[in-house]
Formats: sequence, structure tokens, C-alpha cells
Amino acid sequence: MRTFVSIVCAACVLGLNSFATMAQESKEPQQAKSFKGRVSKDVSAEYLLYLPKDYSSRSRKRWPLMLFLHGAGERGSDISKVAVHGPPKLVKQGKDFPFIILSPQCPNGRLWDNDVLFALLDEVIKKYNADKSRVYLTGLSMGGYGTWSLGLTHPERFAAIAPICGGGDPIALLLADPKKTAATKSLGVWAFHGAKDPVVKVEESQRMVEALKKFGCKDVELTVYPEAQHDSWTETYNNPKLYEWFLEHRRK
Repeated sequence: MRTFVSIVCAACVLGLNSFATMAQESKEPQQAKSFKGRVSKDVSAEYLLYLPKDYSSRSRKRWPLMLFLHGAGERGSDISKVAVHGPPKLVKQGKDFPFIILSPQCPNGRLWDNDVLFALLDEVIKKYNADKSRVYLTGLSMGGYGTWSLGLTHPERFAAIAPICGGGDPIALLLADPKKTAATKSLGVWAFHGAKDPVVKVEESQRMVEALKKFGCKDVELTVYPEAQHDSWTETYNNPKLYEWFLEHRRK
């Protein structure tokens, strides 16, 4: 009889505990959970590649590399559209550059994807005689936005960036990985914009430059063309001083 009573009491205790647990859970409408998973994706890109006239795969010489990001109007599957503006246009016109110039094309209906750009950049650096300490980034309009995003997400990958008539998110600086603070502060930044730009307001570049200065960046500059509208890139890319400025920078 004692054994029977003990079992019944134990069951009562277990029942009370379960009831208490259910009551406690009912008072908590949300609970902490955890999730682990894996995400992977295949990437691809079409691009134009320019090699300096003295480039030789047999030589040990390492060349600076410039990554150029075009604007929204050059998206698509016709790779010739990439040479409508910027350095690819100048190459098409016969200009020689002391850089390897990598000019990818963004597909229709998409924006610049940092994962795709970094995968492509890694592939070209691996395949060609590129100097990892002298990788430069520039782009116009949509490519200006891409330049701000790519350059400030991984500042350690670039020696200098030149975004043209673009914009970005200043909050990204405040939320950036603390391990990249030094790289951000030592990044060379020269932004360009037209004062009368009706597409992307000049304030977009101004607030990014001001945010960088407040962050502690010393080598940051903004050039505003008083009479220029959205096309502030033609004058910028025609200016030899831009390329001289790039070559003054090296990532330690």
C-alpha cells in the first residue's frame, strides 16, 4: 500500500511541475531560439579587361589595378555598353593607362553586388600580375553608390576610392567592424559631384564626406563642379590628376 501511495504522490508532483511549466510558458509570449544554416550561391560576371601596353605575364612586375563600376544606363548583356563612359571609353579612344583596368557589367534589373565584385576581383588578381597593395576603386552614378558600398565595406582591400555622383549610408561607418577602423581611416577618398545634379543631389556626396571626416579619415576630399548636372564623370575621368592621385596611394 505504501508503494502505491508513493507512486501516486510522485505522479502528482510531476503533474504539478508540468502545470507550472505550462503556466510559466503561457506568461512568456516569446522565447529565445537559435538557428544554424548555410547559404551559398554561384556568381558570374561579364567584364572588359585592359592590360597596359608594357604588361607581360612573364615579367615579375606587379601592376596597379583599377576597378571601374558603370552607371545604371550601361546595365545589360551588351558588353560594349560598358565602354560608353569612364576609363573604358578612354581606352577605346586610344588612351594608355598604367593600370590593369577591370570593368564588369551589371545585369539588367540589378544593382552592384559586393559578393560578385569581390569574387571577380579575387579571380583577376590571381590570374594577372596585379599589385594587391595598389587596388583602386571608382564608379559613376549607380557605380558611385557601388563604390561607396564596396569601398567602405572592405576598406582594407583598396588603397583609394573615387565615387562620382553617388551616395551611401553614413550609418554603415558607425556600425562597421571595429577591426576595420584603421583601414577606413587610412583609405584615400576623393569624391566628385555636380552642384546642379537633378538625379543624385550633391548632398549625397557631401554627407558621406562629412561622415568620413567625423569618423577620423584624414585623406578625404570632395570636388563639386558648380555648373555640372548629373554628368560630373566626363570632366573627372578626363583629368590626369585623378590617376596621379590614385598612384600616390598604397595599402600597407
